[in-house]
Amino acid sequence: MLCSPAELTKKSQALLNAWQRYQLASSFENFVELAVSINSFTEFLIDKGITALHHASHQLEQVALALFNEEVRHPITPAASADLNERILALTRMIDSHVAAIEGLVERRHEPQHTASNTTRVGGIWLIGHDKASWQDLLTQLAYFGMAVDFLTWEQPVPDNVSSDPLLLLDISSLPEEEWQTRIKALRQQFTIGQLICLAVRSDFEQLQQALRIGCDGCLPEGTPLHTIVAQILELNERQEQEACRVLIVEDSMTASRVIQRTLEENQIITEAINDPRQVLHALKRFNPDLILMDMYMPNCTGVEAARIIRQHDEFLSIPIVYLSGETNVALQVDAMRLGGDHFLTKPFNPVFLNAIVKSKIERYRALRRSMYHDSLTGLLNHTSGKGTLDAMLSNVAHEGGTLSVAMLDIDHFKQVNDNYGHPVGDQIIRSLSWLLKQRLRKQDILCRYGGEEFLIGLPHTNAEQAHAIMDGIRQDFSEIRHPYRDTYFCTSASGGIATFPHYPSSDVLIKAADDALYAAKRGGRNRLQYADA
Repeated sequence: MLCSPAELTKKSQALLNAWQRYQLASSFENFVELAVSINSFTEFLIDKGITALHHASHQLEQVALALFNEEVRHPITPAASADLNERILALTRMIDSHVAAIEGLVERRHEPQHTASNTTRVGGIWLIGHDKASWQDLLTQLAYFGMAVDFLTWEQPVPDNVSSDPLLLLDISSLPEEEWQTRIKALRQQFTIGQLICLAVRSDFEQLQQALRIGCDGCLPEGTPLHTIVAQILELNERQEQEACRVLIVEDSMTASRVIQRTLEENQIITEAINDPRQVLHALKRFNPDLILMDMYMPNCTGVEAARIIRQHDEFLSIPIVYLSGETNVALQVDAMRLGGDHFLTKPFNPVFLNAIVKSKIERYRALRRSMYHDSLTGLLNHTSGKGTLDAMLSNVAHEGGTLSVAMLDIDHFKQVNDNYGHPVGDQIIRSLSWLLKQRLRKQDILCRYGGEEFLIGLPHTNAEQAHAIMDGIRQDFSEIRHPYRDTYFCTSASGGIATFPHYPSSDVLIKAADDALYAAKRGGRNRLQYADA
């Protein structure tokens, strides 16, 4: 995920400043700040997907954490200091090279010949392999979603005009092990901010380990279904920014709260602190955090009591609660977790470990929340969350005096697809339409798998005519997709109905009108769109 030169330089400078402060005053406190800064930079590089820099920063982090112990005297030994200095300077030189590459890339992107559509990766997509014909189905499928892929054989050099951040798909099946390792290392060095995905890798542990170790960002073992490959490539192409993590701190000590906030904010985690646990329900509703950091012992209410009260509310039942306390009695810690907590950290806390615990807990919480609100087959909103999102969007649009169009889209003759080709192929048809919708529609639009082969689409600030033009383009593109089946392929189509607010005043009425229009389109011959009769 490409980041701005200013952003990368700022993070790099923060690390250098922390190292310089430690060199000037080699106290344990300053070493703690250095370790946190290195950890923050490593997490930043992981989030941005800058593989080469991440590897170097991770090695530096491991060296620093090995010294992160109060028993280690400060200043650290001259040999350890020289080693850290050399690693930090080497990382800085790599960062300077990356900044120059990014600046050149941004400059080229502003030139007319590098203007790209919303669906084509600006850095370009290249497939390098032995035989283009063996990957023709993949190239054809990607083309349906607006992704043009250039092919090169391993004997051909990568052209000099290739962008510095391409997506490279590497078919290594025809190469001896030593040769593909050499070639991947060279490509990783040439395209340090690109994405390298290995195709047709043997599924044994050793080959996967080696491919990832020498610089691949991901591997797709031999035999991976075509739809899985397409899904992963489309996901890489989306390059969506992750929403910042949010942590609510419940701590009666203002000093402790500030230390915790400073530690978390170093890792771009948004925080809010309250010193009265009796205000926690109000804070949860207002701040909507991904995790709660809770002190165990506070006036008027203990952390365990507060946790038990939080767990009485269904909407807060799954939010992670991490206790942060000086309590060392294991029996009490176990009871605290049994009564609503998820983890226990003792004070004084290791700031790097605190960040790691917080991030991992939030990632799992978000994954759980996503599985609750999203359809497992398509990744779109499920029926319940789609209707809830439409209700909220309609309220906002009504308040602004705007329009909102709802489309119901259904795959034609879907039962025949399942009967003739099997349910796995039917699932692939549903995925194809969901991918097309994600590629063609805006981030603010509602995309919901309403049920079976039916989709609900919400288009804010879009009138009926605009909605028809948008959805008709998607309908036409979907009807042209060749779905592979054994040694042949087949095509299918979709029909849709459109209803618009304020002609239909509520979400239930909108959905009913659009659904009635959809069935009118089915009766009218299918593979067409129908307006609701306002």
